[in-house]
Amino acid sequence: VAVATIFVRLVKGGCKGVCVGVFGAYNTNFDTPEIAPLVKLNDREYMKRVLYILLTFLFVFGGVAPAGAQVDRRDVRKGNRDFKKENYREAEIDYRKALVKDSLSLAANYNLANTLYKEGNHDLAGKCLETVKEIAPASASAADYYFNLGDVAIARQDWQGAVDAFKESLLRNPGDLQAKENYIYAKKKLEDQQNQQDQNQQNDQNQNDQNQDQNDQNQNQNDPNQDRQNDQQ
Repeated sequence: VAVATIFVRLVKGGCKGVCVGVFGAYNTNFDTPEIAPLVKLNDREYMKRVLYILLTFLFVFGGVAPAGAQVDRRDVRKGNRDFKKENYREAEIDYRKALVKDSLSLAANYNLANTLYKEGNHDLAGKCLETVKEIAPASASAADYYFNLGDVAIARQDWQGAVDAFKESLLRNPGDLQAKENYIYAKKKLEDQQNQQDQNQQNDQNQNDQNQDQNDQNQNQNDPNQDRQNDQQ
């Protein structure tokens, strides 16, 4: 927005005070003889000068991303196209290329996790999501991030992890009906798992008690025989 404002002011005929809008209280007069007569140039020269000024300000004020970031986005976009075509192997390669340039890229890690999930590689999908766990919750895609984290947890039968993930997703997007259904499903599976663990523990305890009772009975049977032998001696 700032760059666009500066550009409009330049085209209208001058640069006086343009830096105020960008740097706040930094008051500057910026009259440049080469810029003022823009409107007097012929069309071709006019467009060249406008393009030159625009590109200059874009680079100066950070409006143009570094070349590496542009390549990173190209790889991610290509991966997205392959993903939509269900060419998951090609999409995985594209996202990995992006990660070579930026290992903490949220888009590349997030989309690679989705691709690996589709390929059935749930452990690696979880690791990709884990890589961006510090930045994803603060992003605009936080609800989707936790949703996918929950899906990966379900695939790995990590019911506690799934419950936690879908809960976080619902906190950020309470109207997501699928997240609610998955949360209820994961919570039920967690309860079943806990009940099964309790039952297994009870069965183990019962078995231990039975073994102890059997040992006590065997000991009692041996004691009279021992006494009889002593009497005969």
